Amino acid sequence: MYSVIVVPPACARPDGQIRIATGEQLGFGRAATGGGLTIGHEGVPRIAGEITAHRNFWMLSNLSADQTYVVENPEGAGEHIKVGPGRLDAPVPFEFARVVLPAAGDLLTFDVWAPRHTFRSADRHALSGAVTAPAFTLDRTKRYFAVLTALCEPRLRGELHVPLPAVEQLVERLRPVWPTVSRSAVYWNIDYLALKLRLRPGPDTAEPGQRVNGKKESLVSLALRFDLVREDDLVALAAAPSGVGR
Repeated sequence: MYSVIVVPPACARPDGQIRIATGEQLGFGRAATGGGLTIGHEGVPRIAGEITAHRNFWMLSNLSADQTYVVENPEGAGEHIKVGPGRLDAPVPFEFARVVLPAAGDLLTFDVWAPRHTFRSADRHALSGAVTAPAFTLDRTKRYFAVLTALCEPRLRGELHVPLPAVEQLVERLRPVWPTVSRSAVYWNIDYLALKLRLRPGPDTAEPGQRVNGKKESLVSLALRFDLVREDDLVALAAAPSGVGR
């Protein structure tokens, strides 16, 4: 059974996809042969790399002499791994992945799917004792969650290299769902989130604007790293949140 599907650049139909089973390998490069993936660009090495399927994940070998490859998680709001030149069999855990190849000033991509991921949860019904305390407690109906979602929105929409929204931009973004929003209310919610998620505030000697920017970066990093905010949560910006500021 096929465990990994490689989607070549500009592939528009399923019959253009390449399927490989556990233990099989697929080479790629400018001069790929034997059913490999050919990438016709002068900046791509003739033998650029190799993909190996292994059950519910896959491995990437970078056969370039001097280029680092990046494997992005398109659903991970910036999550990625780097595979350096000459690295063999780097495991890639993403169910959906995008391989990015730097090529003479261009960034070329192709997708790799590993749809056979399996999941399991232990049966705890027979265990005695107190239940495990939740790692994070967030109420998606509160305004602080709308503020956090607005902070994370650019990353969730794939805008990985743009600055995070300034407070003024957050006010404008939130106004349709929170008509009375103000700068001070947004500042208050950012401070509250930093406290609620146990993030340390910036040094007391820092300027107020710098402290807020540091908190915003820390909040977004934590929220996206642990999936506290997902793409589905963007609906919080389309429906008025209930409850008071907290």
